[in-house]
Amino acid sequence: MKSRNNKPQPRTSTGHTIFIVSAVQFLAPFMMSAVGVALPTIGRFYGASAVSLALVEMVYMLAITLFLLPVGRLADITGRKKIFVSGVALFALATILLPFSPSIDIFIAVRFLQGIGVSCTVSTSVAILSSVVPQEKRGKAMGIIVACVYLGLSAGPSLAGLMIAWLGWQWIFFASVPLAMTALILTLTQLKGEWKGAAGESFDWMGSLIYMAALACLIVGVSHLESDAWASDLMTAGMVGIVGFFIFEYRHPFPILDIRLLLSNRVLAFSNIATWINYAASFGLTFFFSLYLQVVKGMSAQATGFVLVAQPIIQAVLSPLSGTLSDKFPPSKLSTVGMTICAAGLGLAAFLGQDTRTWQVLVVLVIMGLGFAAFSTPNMTTVMGSVRSRHYGIASSLVATMRSVGMLTAMTITTLLLSIFMGDAEVSTATVPGFLKAMHTAFMIFALLSLVGIIFSMARLEQTPGRNLKRR
Repeated sequence: MKSRNNKPQPRTSTGHTIFIVSAVQFLAPFMMSAVGVALPTIGRFYGASAVSLALVEMVYMLAITLFLLPVGRLADITGRKKIFVSGVALFALATILLPFSPSIDIFIAVRFLQGIGVSCTVSTSVAILSSVVPQEKRGKAMGIIVACVYLGLSAGPSLAGLMIAWLGWQWIFFASVPLAMTALILTLTQLKGEWKGAAGESFDWMGSLIYMAALACLIVGVSHLESDAWASDLMTAGMVGIVGFFIFEYRHPFPILDIRLLLSNRVLAFSNIATWINYAASFGLTFFFSLYLQVVKGMSAQATGFVLVAQPIIQAVLSPLSGTLSDKFPPSKLSTVGMTICAAGLGLAAFLGQDTRTWQVLVVLVIMGLGFAAFSTPNMTTVMGSVRSRHYGIASSLVATMRSVGMLTAMTITTLLLSIFMGDAEVSTATVPGFLKAMHTAFMIFALLSLVGIIFSMARLEQTPGRNLKRR
């Protein structure tokens, strides 16, 4: 591999790179799902209000989403390894400090810093992997990475429950530090060289500020839509700001989001739209099923967890296989098949009722696991194969941003439907009919969204997704 000035880069171990990226890709979702389980315990420890506990998760996702694009662009300019190391170090430091926070307010502030660290690693890790791993082996490597993401999601609730019961909630953070430190040490000692796809170009500070302010207004507005009158105005301001950001970026010579690249690269544009739609259609499934199994079917929280873990386990097991297949077959076709399977699973979910058996729920979860495994890895391979190496950072951070925005879209649809069919009522045995109507409507909408996603995914099939692009 050569840098832009044609000097050979030091050889970097593919195995070490995959382990480093796998570690950080495991920790980010683990820290989200594990802390989610620990929130009631953390609330009792600090005497925190429900609003404060909601902020614990909100600021984490907000920090990740806000910084992904700016940090990805900064990494292309200053060096992806440099930003990655900074992210791992910040994540490790915040993880160490969190259990020693003297108050819930400081806990929330440190949690925001932890999210910034995650954004630095997520926006650069796939770009680094794409720079080190040869094109013909990239799909298999991506499969391993995606499997680690799903392992983090599935391991979080179960491991957190055990640690809370036997060691205390603080051990969720203590136990994560060794893996983060190992990744940091290996990065410093084994990840040789540096990658600057856009070295010498200026950083778009104004575009970054417009983007972050507009997205923050949109996210905060949406999250308070049902509780505060000012939320709709803030959401509208965020939407106007996003449009203004697109116009500003189109005119900027060195944007954080290359609009011209998206307009000229159909594969990149449609792959990111497919990512957004797939996560918008699928992310609400776990939320609805968690309430459905406990309130409608009367299952315990522990039993519900064992049922819901079926989907991420299927995804973790099959993602490496999906990655290997994407090295042999067009990944855009595989991801389209995956989205089609997800649409079928969501369609089946729309017919679940009060008398549905548990095995039928498991069938839906298995189908969704198959679909997501078939979609995620090939889609990421398609994205990274559709751009030249100078755009690896922005491509990696863009698809991660689309995932986050897709999740927020799913929860927005979910919140609005629950409000329409249930108002301010709690989910209980008395409100089961309203809840089931909301759930059925949501799954029908999600299935239709998946069908739209299939159209965008198929629209890129005529073009080869970057397999002929050479690194430079």
